[in-house]
Amino acid sequence: MEMEREMEKRIVVAVDESEESMYALSWCLNNLLSPNTKSTLVLLYVKPPLPPYSSLDATDYLFAGDVIATMENYGKGLANSVMSRAEAVCRDSNTTSIKVEKKVGTGDAKDVICVAVKKLQADILVMGSHDYGFFKRALLGSVSDYCSKHVECPLLVVKRPKFLV
Repeated sequence: MEMEREMEKRIVVAVDESEESMYALSWCLNNLLSPNTKSTLVLLYVKPPLPPYSSLDATDYLFAGDVIATMENYGKGLANSVMSRAEAVCRDSNTTSIKVEKKVGTGDAKDVICVAVKKLQADILVMGSHDYGFFKRALLGSVSDYCSKHVECPLLVVKRPKFLV
């Protein structure tokens, strides 16, 4: 099993709702994977956590259980939508021999990605760049910047060319 693992490459691609992440996935399929290499492509989507809530809202009315269920269903629907788009990108590429796995996590994206990459024993992590400016990055933080400092495997950040925007 260990010998088989050595020959197989595990590439984790972090995907989200953005065009940048789909471009990074497409770039990965066209540039990192070849039909001759035994590889597993792991599509990783991280759902944001549900906001903390109280059973009472600001007007002291009880939250109905269906409100919370609706929020959970929205998160599941978003995950399904992202994964469907990612699968379509994979189908459109000519990499039919590549094994594709889908993983969905919940929480802060930067933490979930770092833990998943370690648990999956990834050989490389591929992410798209949202290309935030200095101020937006300072306020929001950069998931790829955090991952570059905390993942134990190489990280490839793919920047979408301006002419495609």
